[in-house]
Amino acid sequence: MLDYLSFAFLALVLGFKHSYDADHLIAVSSLLRKSASLKLSVKLGMSWAFGHMLTATIVTTLLYFFRESLLRSWLANFDKVVGVMLVVLGLWSLKDAFFQHSHRHRHGEMAHSHTHIHGREEDGRHAHRHIFGIGVIHGLASNDELLLLFTASLGVTTLGGILAGTAIFSLGVVLGMVLFALFFSFPIIRLRGDFFHRAISLVAGSLGVLYGVLMLLSVV
Repeated sequence: MLDYLSFAFLALVLGFKHSYDADHLIAVSSLLRKSASLKLSVKLGMSWAFGHMLTATIVTTLLYFFRESLLRSWLANFDKVVGVMLVVLGLWSLKDAFFQHSHRHRHGEMAHSHTHIHGREEDGRHAHRHIFGIGVIHGLASNDELLLLFTASLGVTTLGGILAGTAIFSLGVVLGMVLFALFFSFPIIRLRGDFFHRAISLVAGSLGVLYGVLMLLSVV
């Protein structure tokens, strides 16, 4: 019984730690910066975690039947996919940082242009789909903690037991990402100015492009 509790605790801690991988935070930040409320930010963080949970379960099942050979020959290539994804998300954030939208208004005989950034997501319907897909891709890459969990589960002989550990691992991922979403979004929502939003977009975009290129070069 103690061994199973230790395994469950390890799974929870590894999942929480895994949610804070740099590529995860950078990618999720690119969508959280557009959130209009803490409630939406939490939902977006959970959408990412559920996408990650889906593919983490698939990876765990493959590991159970094929062990590490499959990861080394095939799944490791998904790190490159994540790298490309980070570059694309980074460029999208940089576009918001440097390019403003202009709307022309007329008041009687007077006309003027109003420039601003299309920044805020109110309901997040499109963002939910995008961030879920990002989570799916992340679940196929950066599986160091999942490998460690699988190694620690050698005393758990059934697939059901290992998947239960993966579920607890995923709970840790959810908790970690929800906390990040709250802490990241709170100052952005409070400080609603275009200048602050452009600064966040610039930082998020620059980090995305830089880290994505480093992943493609296998530096990180």
